[in-house]
Amino acid sequence: MASLQRSDVVALARRRLLEAGQAPADLIGSVLADSWQRSLAAGLDPLAVVAELPHATSAELARARDRQRELIDHALPALAYLHAQTRDTGSVILLANAEGMLLQACGDAEFLDRAARVHLAPGASWHEAHRGTNAVGTALAMRGPSVVTGGEHYLDCNGFLTCAAAPISDSRGELLGVLDISGDHRSCHPHTFGLVRAAAQMVENRLFNSRHGGDIRLRFHPLAEGIGTLAEGVVAISRDGWVVGANPAGLALLGLVSADLGRVRVDKLLATRLDVLIDWHARRGDEPLFLVRRAHAGLFVRVEMSRQPVGLPVRTAAAATPNRAAMPDALAALDTGDERMAAAIAKARRVLCKDIPLLVQGESGAGKELFAKAVHRSGPREGKPFVAVNCSALPQDLIEAELFGYVPGAFTGAKRDGSPGRLREADGGTLFLDEIGDMPLALQSRLLRVLQERVVQPLGGGKAVKVDFALVCATHRQLRDLVARGEFRADLYYRINGLTLVLPPLRERRDFNRLIASLLDEFEPGRNVVPSPSVMRAFSTHHWPGNLRQLSNALRTACAMLDEGETRIEWRHLPEDLVEEMQERLNGTASRAQPENLQTQAEQTILKTLDAAGGNMAEAARRLGISRNTLYRKLGRIRP
Repeated sequence: MASLQRSDVVALARRRLLEAGQAPADLIGSVLADSWQRSLAAGLDPLAVVAELPHATSAELARARDRQRELIDHALPALAYLHAQTRDTGSVILLANAEGMLLQACGDAEFLDRAARVHLAPGASWHEAHRGTNAVGTALAMRGPSVVTGGEHYLDCNGFLTCAAAPISDSRGELLGVLDISGDHRSCHPHTFGLVRAAAQMVENRLFNSRHGGDIRLRFHPLAEGIGTLAEGVVAISRDGWVVGANPAGLALLGLVSADLGRVRVDKLLATRLDVLIDWHARRGDEPLFLVRRAHAGLFVRVEMSRQPVGLPVRTAAAATPNRAAMPDALAALDTGDERMAAAIAKARRVLCKDIPLLVQGESGAGKELFAKAVHRSGPREGKPFVAVNCSALPQDLIEAELFGYVPGAFTGAKRDGSPGRLREADGGTLFLDEIGDMPLALQSRLLRVLQERVVQPLGGGKAVKVDFALVCATHRQLRDLVARGEFRADLYYRINGLTLVLPPLRERRDFNRLIASLLDEFEPGRNVVPSPSVMRAFSTHHWPGNLRQLSNALRTACAMLDEGETRIEWRHLPEDLVEEMQERLNGTASRAQPENLQTQAEQTILKTLDAAGGNMAEAARRLGISRNTLYRKLGRIRP
């Protein structure tokens, strides 16, 4: 048996499984055998036609993506990183949710087409119960990393694949999804497994930083050099000393499980008090502290504080309760200095507690959905559902069912239990209708009736249901022009147009530098990442056709490309297509510009950076990549 190749052993094991109904663990190992056994118990036929397996509709996929927006946002840089590492290897990079539905995919175009034939594409379910043994589904079943190659897949139609997957969990130990690299089994590479595990850790660390930016954070490792690497442990400590979050490495190094979070204090884990850690940070900054733990190996610990003043542990529950009235809300976070944005925010505040619909207009990618979410989170319906519906993305034949819901058996292909519809899902919260200008005319009349009567009638009959929601609509089109051409109902236009707000395109915003600083601080909290002067100059002159969405994606990708210890975004960190666009624009501008115009641009960059730094000369010099003396000298020429 030892002389047989792995593929021969797997083929022999499959024959025994099909003949005897029992997976031989002695041949293929317990992990694969258990997975085959689960697949068999699920009633799957190894020769099943892949087209018969579950696949979400575009509306269901959009809804699943909405529910996992935080995961997707933090995973996109990791997907870009993996794609860069596996480019031209015939691979596809996949992100799935905790139910096994594929949410995102990127990779080599040729292999993407081949993978799509077995539904290795967004919307498909790769749960073991649906597609048998595979890296995504098996990683979910085991809650651990998984590699499945060739004939190890339960379904024969997937035998051409080799797949490596690693699960992604949040700081409370909740399983969020899976990151996967799939390719042709003939090009299987042993390093792929390590690559996908490292990328999954990157996502987990980004989620941790995002969720615990206001907590005290401890980074630790048995070696001082291990702090700041992917092998480091990280925990979040509340102001009164409780361990409230941790990454998997942190749990392992401290001997904890996720159920311990929120139930154990830091002084019990590290044999030191929280005020000692705070005092160490105040005196020694980022210098690691070595702690000898009873009956355990010692750890080097780096203390990180939130940017908000933390102080010593809070003694009373009343004192620990934040004053929400004094805290900036989601709308305030959008105000980074642009006058038009500030005006839109001020107008939105006046109608937060009133039953007045908002119509948000602006170019594609200008941040209309972001603005709508901020309105929701800043108003009295915070904590209630925020339901976003992209009217241009729903299939024409399903849009009515998606919006209004349906009773069981309402039409062929309907779910057995029916569906409540997006309007009922928004009850008590906010309904956001994006690209409302693309809604079919026939459906506009039904929507108008719901908005007037606040009652939803499901398709196929059934009892009418009352609904209560705040309404925010958005469009990049001029609805008045559509009304004039008969393409949009005038009565619906006046019903949704309680207050119209226009968001400026990115190229016209006057808070560009502060906006970039705010985004980078959100993506890499506490790291002080900044673009190099040449990159910042290109950013400030670029036309940004994709607006805020394009800028956000570019900065996320750049942050993912930074090496450990790097804090400056250079040209090599940016997406290649963006670099080409910006350099073409810069070269074209430079060839036409007179020397005095270039000098003016340089002076404007200095003044903008100084303004973004709040007049702090040291900070402005650091962002520009020059010394303070040089900055003073240049300012002397600008302001004689």
